[in-house]
Amino acid sequence: MVKKIDSIAVNYIDEGEGDIILLLHGWGANITLYAGMIGVLARHHRVIALDMPGFGKTPEPPEPWCVDDYVNFVVRFMASFRASKISIVVHSFGGRVFFKMNARERLPFAIEKVVLIDSAGILPKKSFRQKVSLRCYKIGRAVMSTKVLHFLYPDAVEDMRRKRGSADYNNATPTMRATLVKVVNEDLEPLMHLVKCPALLIWGDRDTATPLSDAKRMEELIPDAGLVVCEGAGHFSFAEQAPKVHGALEAFFNVSRESVPEVLT
Repeated sequence: MVKKIDSIAVNYIDEGEGDIILLLHGWGANITLYAGMIGVLARHHRVIALDMPGFGKTPEPPEPWCVDDYVNFVVRFMASFRASKISIVVHSFGGRVFFKMNARERLPFAIEKVVLIDSAGILPKKSFRQKVSLRCYKIGRAVMSTKVLHFLYPDAVEDMRRKRGSADYNNATPTMRATLVKVVNEDLEPLMHLVKCPALLIWGDRDTATPLSDAKRMEELIPDAGLVVCEGAGHFSFAEQAPKVHGALEAFFNVSRESVPEVLT
């Protein structure tokens, strides 16, 4: 399905019936990656999942966006469905969108429940070596960006970024590279105590992108949170241990809150 929001043609799916669950994907992903999870949730709920701008079949934004821009877009997208209440399932980058959305004073819908799967949002602490490396990179970038050197070596800064950058950065278009820089450098930990709805955290204990320590910190900060650890899984725990994750989701959404811990042990 396609729906136009702010002149951007959004690719999305709308499956099932019942209370709405919104799914927000991770960076570099798209809704097809979550087909199994969507199928499980759509048995008893109406699931709406979109390719956010710059991912999947949705065109990239007209200029580099920050997290707030994605929040604005998702809110307008969901407002078009005229839902008064929704639950949200997020993975990785989708968590950043959720935390900033949840912190807003006014939304056109209430958030009833949230599932955070290997979610981003906590800024990693840099080691001394990483700080020195970052400082050297910034100095090098400043030097190589001077007019004379930029004329002589126009690709120097980009070469430095490629050597130092992540796969996400190197695989992105210029617009999405600038977007990535904007979104990853924001620490959302101060917003986590504002999550008042029931929250389920699902995490791979071998996740190196958003380590398990992030999940434990979120569990401390979010008042009504529970954590399910997928042993042996990495950053895509929902795919690596699908049966366990699907069982956790069904328990969280379809049975009483009191019975969830028994199902998830």
